[in-house]
Amino acid sequence: MKNTTYIDSIAEFKDKQATISGWLYNMRKGGKLRFLIVRDGTGTIQAVVSKTDVNEEVFALCDELTQESSIRVTGKVVADERAPSGFEMQVSHLELVSKADEYPISLKEHGTDFLMDNRHLWLRSSRQFAILRVRHEIIAACRAFFDDRGFTLVDAPIFTPNACEGTTTLFETEYFGSKAYLTQSGQLYQEAGALAFGKAYCFGPTFRAEKSKTRRHLTEFWMIEPEVAFCDLDGDMDLAEEFLEYVVQRVLKNKARELATLERDVTKLQNVKRPFPRISYDEAVAILKKENVEFQDGNDFGGTDETVISEKFDRPVMVHRYPSAIKAFYMKNDPTDFSKALCVDVLAPEGYGEIIGGGQREDDYDTLKNKILHHNLPLEAFEWYLDLRRYGSVPHAGFGLGIERTVTWLCGLSHVRETIPFPRMMHRLRP
Repeated sequence: MKNTTYIDSIAEFKDKQATISGWLYNMRKGGKLRFLIVRDGTGTIQAVVSKTDVNEEVFALCDELTQESSIRVTGKVVADERAPSGFEMQVSHLELVSKADEYPISLKEHGTDFLMDNRHLWLRSSRQFAILRVRHEIIAACRAFFDDRGFTLVDAPIFTPNACEGTTTLFETEYFGSKAYLTQSGQLYQEAGALAFGKAYCFGPTFRAEKSKTRRHLTEFWMIEPEVAFCDLDGDMDLAEEFLEYVVQRVLKNKARELATLERDVTKLQNVKRPFPRISYDEAVAILKKENVEFQDGNDFGGTDETVISEKFDRPVMVHRYPSAIKAFYMKNDPTDFSKALCVDVLAPEGYGEIIGGGQREDDYDTLKNKILHHNLPLEAFEWYLDLRRYGSVPHAGFGLGIERTVTWLCGLSHVRETIPFPRMMHRLRP
């Protein structure tokens, strides 16, 4: 905006006049002084209004302001080591753009349902601001990592004719007289991308109709999914390891202030550096048995199981070669042990669970076709997918990282609902 300075670049105006357009976050009074906390979406700054520096009309206007009123403040920018931004403003002029009605979210404690009902306003709070700034940095880091390494973005469709992760969690919709489903993953399409571009990735929303109320589940969430041709499981794990280290270390570097706002213990994140420990599914089961956890060998790990396993390590742990019976049809079997799949899950430390899932894909036409039939999936819907094995099939592998679970982990949150601007859960469709 013309003649407006953003708070995140306020240092450029030290000892100079500047104008900030924003909203009144809070205000306190002290005799002939009014201390306005102004936010503009890039940060907050204290604007001090002194009765000796402004006319009576401007000073009186301060007392009329309500929380979240939109304003423009003009004044001299001065250094202040106590301020979060390192600066404050000595106000010479104040303009009211729009006076806000009584704001429903005050500084007192509010219940979760109330805050979720007012999510469109809750986003303005300092905590939610910090979380979503971290989310932004994670997404930017993900894109930069793959873009800088020669990957091509291949957007996957949201409407699909088939399942990717099992038919029990599909959102079905009518599609001009036929059935379609909201995508569970862009992975199948990234396999086509990898065989066209060598290295491809997609980033977009995915949907799972899971009737789950746990702190780790949303019905709509975002994933970034790379896929690489001529890549095996070991190469896939190498890529995931390098990728995760890059994302975490970039967030630590660029979003230290936001993590401090969230009171996140960053020492535990500083350990996220290669190499990561790699253990087999069988070794992970042995850990559970040693800790006297009731677990049936051959089952998938639940949240508690993942927590017990990850507590043995100070950084993410990569668990590979799960039983093929509990993995998706497209996973390639381990040629040295056909009962195992060439797959990997990356478990975050501190009990945050799986954040990456992936593996090597079945590249043999006949084997893949038989797996589709074995899983009672409609062969016709997968003919295009089988074409990838008919015309120049190669070993290939990839993975998916869930953005919301990663935000939960890096921000140290107790529930995934705070990690996305407008969460969708079993009983949450508004706002």
